[in-house]
Amino acid sequence: MLGFTYLGYIALSLAITFWVGRTLNRNGRIFLLENYADKPQLADAINQMLLVGFYLINIGYISYTMRIEGNGPYTLAEGLEFLSTKIGAMAIVLGVMHFGLMFALQSYAKAATKSNNSELNYIQTGKRVTSNA
Repeated sequence: MLGFTYLGYIALSLAITFWVGRTLNRNGRIFLLENYADKPQLADAINQMLLVGFYLINIGYISYTMRIEGNGPYTLAEGLEFLSTKIGAMAIVLGVMHFGLMFALQSYAKAATKSNNSELNYIQTGKRVTSNA
């Protein structure tokens, strides 16, 4: 039973990781292209680097949490409990990483938009606008 539990954990974890990674990569490209409209190659490079980092962190986490404390599962019910605990922890880590990255990218986009707006204002009016915010 233990061997099947390991195989199930690895298969499910990797499948979820690759599905989430592909989804984030596809949709993240749109966001990055909007913020790097003048540099689409840079946007694609950043998107690929984020994907590789995402895979490395998650595969490392999957490998690290693969160990079993105690005797391990011997029945089907124990195997399912083991899988649900490990997969649930992995899903939480994926979610935290996703929201952390979204927060960081959103903060960058706001800063870039603010900078672009002040530059555009300077070009249009010839006056520098300073903000205390």
